[in-house]
Amino acid sequence: MSMNSVQKETFHKLLEQIRTQVTMLRKTNRELNKENEKLRSKLKDVHKEQTDIFSSISESERIAMRHQVDGLIEKIDKYLND
Repeated sequence: MSMNSVQKETFHKLLEQIRTQVTMLRKTNRELNKENEKLRSKLKDVHKEQTDIFSSISESERIAMRHQVDGLIEKIDKYLND
């Protein structure tokens, strides 16, 4: 066998390995895309069922919470200004 023939054979073996790897990566990519779509669908379902924190409490509770937050802000401002 000549050197050129050995190089060609080596090249073809390596090329086949690359093709095999590309095929496996494409398959993995398809599987991951399917899994990603499933997870996005689940996330959308969960998001639809969720409500924000303020929609689940009454107006009077919101006002009370706002007064508490305002009070805390005043205490922090006073502490920082002293």
